Amino acid sequence: METLVHERSTPEVADAVDEVAQSPFTANTRKFGMWLFILSDALTFAALLGAYGFMRLTSPEWPEQSGVFDIRLITFMTFVLISSSASMAMAVFAAENGERKHTLGLLGATIIGGIVFLGCQAYEWAHFIGEGGTLFFNPWGVPQFSASFFLITGFHGFHVLSGVVLLAVVWVLSLLGRCSANGVELAGLYWHFVDVVWVFVFAFFYLL
Repeated sequence: METLVHERSTPEVADAVDEVAQSPFTANTRKFGMWLFILSDALTFAALLGAYGFMRLTSPEWPEQSGVFDIRLITFMTFVLISSSASMAMAVFAAENGERKHTLGLLGATIIGGIVFLGCQAYEWAHFIGEGGTLFFNPWGVPQFSASFFLITGFHGFHVLSGVVLLAVVWVLSLLGRCSANGVELAGLYWHFVDVVWVFVFAFFYLL
């Protein structure tokens, strides 16, 4: 009987079996694992932003962000990433309703949003380096400024890149009919986390 179950398994059956193994927090094991990963990553970002705040408080001066960065570009990047979060949420809804065509389209829109964001960030990095900024030196007089920039935005950019790769895999699996709604939802949880983190980076690093 167990062999038959495995032979006839589909993504939907896998979800149903997974739901039986409930965690104490009433989430299936895969979703619970994703939440644990997100929590640990959130603590890492909190530590980075906390260290950044400490350096700003202990530095005698700090460069004016508007004099270094193109805030219009950063605002556009933020808009793109938030919009991609909306398309991701709609993709999850479409997947739950069995609308594969809409799911693929919305996942594709989310992937494009992530790629646009990464392209803008690459341009921003190129401009920053072109102005003379390096990991341990910059022409604005505070070495910690460029170190914070590369570490915080680079770490977040790596998460966006990882999210784009993850969504691309989910898109291909959905195209082949091998990805369940639960799989799309798990990818969505990670993408929403990446978007929320950027809102904090945007607020604390570029605005304050």
